[in-house]
Amino acid sequence: MAKLYFFYSTMNAGKSTALLQSNHNYSESNLKTLLFIPKDLGDKSDGKIISRIGLEADAIIVDNEYNFFNEIEKLNHEDVSCIFVDEAQFLSKEQVQSLGKVADDLSIPVMCYGIRTDFQGQLFDGSKELLAIADNLKELKTICSMCEKKATMVVRLNQEGEVVLEGEKIVIGGNDIYKTLCRKHFRQLTKLI
Repeated sequence: MAKLYFFYSTMNAGKSTALLQSNHNYSESNLKTLLFIPKDLGDKSDGKIISRIGLEADAIIVDNEYNFFNEIEKLNHEDVSCIFVDEAQFLSKEQVQSLGKVADDLSIPVMCYGIRTDFQGQLFDGSKELLAIADNLKELKTICSMCEKKATMVVRLNQEGEVVLEGEKIVIGGNDIYKTLCRKHFRQLTKLI
């Protein structure tokens, strides 16, 4: 039976790199895969999944109305060996459930990669549903930018490098506006938990 997987972490833990490596392994065995990226990121990356170390692959850009099960069922899906979704935290609850149906009813393994919590320490909708229904959960680890503990949280910084506590839930950026932290340092800097 195919499974729904969720590989999660903070930023800078190598999620996209791990996704691209797994996809490469399928390609090396001449197995067909489908790669997906949410529209918010796909528009900025020209429809590519790109890792910080320079690896990249073409991906199908999906908006928040995209129904994975319906669309994949329309394809010649019998020859698809695996589905990969990057930045899965941006999916809706319904989209994650649709991916579960792909694994259950189409017998295609689905590997989702994403961030667990936002800059306020709150679960993203896609991550929340994946944590609830995924068959396998795998944490990819990185370290706190202020100590040597495991990073489990992320803070957003303004242009002056100060921690931001309010604002839009989704702001696309990298090390210039986000910093990975352990819970202790997140708590000290934000007072949110």
